[in-house]
Amino acid sequence: MAAWCSAARAQDCPPAGDLGIPLLPHTRTALAANQPLIIVALGSSSTRGWMATDIAHSYPALLQRELNDAFEKADFAVINRGIGGQDAPEELARLDADVLAIHPQLVIWQVGANGAVRDASPEVFKRLVAEGIDKIKAAGADVIMMDNQRSPRVLASPEHVVLEKALRDIAADSGVNLFSRGALMDHWAAAGAPYEDFVAADGLHMNNRGYTCLARALGAVITTALRQPIAQQRPRPAAP
Repeated sequence: MAAWCSAARAQDCPPAGDLGIPLLPHTRTALAANQPLIIVALGSSSTRGWMATDIAHSYPALLQRELNDAFEKADFAVINRGIGGQDAPEELARLDADVLAIHPQLVIWQVGANGAVRDASPEVFKRLVAEGIDKIKAAGADVIMMDNQRSPRVLASPEHVVLEKALRDIAADSGVNLFSRGALMDHWAAAGAPYEDFVAADGLHMNNRGYTCLARALGAVITTALRQPIAQQRPRPAAP
């Protein structure tokens, strides 16, 4: 059944392109030691799953399914810590209680969409995110940052380009991973699947297909990373 479902989902998702291979040494070590794998998805409403038909169609829930299908002898739990309307200031404020207290091996931090819509200060945004990254790394967890979706309301903000560049700069400076939703959706569009195919009627959030294909692409790069010996992993440049 799992193989059939994966094949069906593959037909619904265009190719993801080369999104790089994240460096996940803490997660890889825990997997090799047969420990339970805890991933925390920190973010705003597009992490929580707004405009999906239900929470089971949020990207964290779908990612958990992808990883447990890929690693049948492992136990992955992807904890959804998305709260609608938040961005870097609010997410940093709850980082200790909502994320680090769970002792995850991996934190996926989706940040910047609400900041772009609200014309947040790029300097403040960059400082807050960098502070959060330092805390996550100090706690012994791997980090994947996730940038903005290509939705009309995000694209209408002139700050979205600046904040995405800030995330690339933080990734380069701190040596953490950046999974670019923007680059992913650009690749989908180049393959003939326009942005609107993956965006809900509110013009901001993803729809079910968008969340499914996001989780599938993210699950694929995480799976590739976890199947590589740590010594063979190499940093990949952040998407331009």
